[in-house]
Amino acid sequence: MIYGIGTDIIEISRIEKAIQKKSFIQNIFTKNEIEYFYNKGSHVETLAATFCAKEATAKAIGTGFRKFSPIDIEIIHNENHKPFINISSKLQYILKQMNISNYQFYISVSHCQTYATAFVILNCI
Repeated sequence: MIYGIGTDIIEISRIEKAIQKKSFIQNIFTKNEIEYFYNKGSHVETLAATFCAKEATAKAIGTGFRKFSPIDIEIIHNENHKPFINISSKLQYILKQMNISNYQFYISVSHCQTYATAFVILNCI
């Protein structure tokens, strides 16, 4: 059963400006996400798509970033660069409090020269 869906789009130039402040990267992205960004050649669109994925995930949960922050959502990739969502124990607890258990996130991200976007489905099994 689909619990929620979320989508987000952002101008890549906004992330390009934001990452000039190191605190933005440290407050929004996990160590693994930052490492992936550098390993992919430090292309800003990589961080923009990751940012969108976090926003879309919060929307799929239905709360936005209330009681948790973007750092509680981690976007990881397999060897083929397919994205997956990991959530922190704090966010797992919040989902449990919302009576959301046995869940799976499905995610798609994309970008062009100007925009990045993400779409997330939260499915309760």
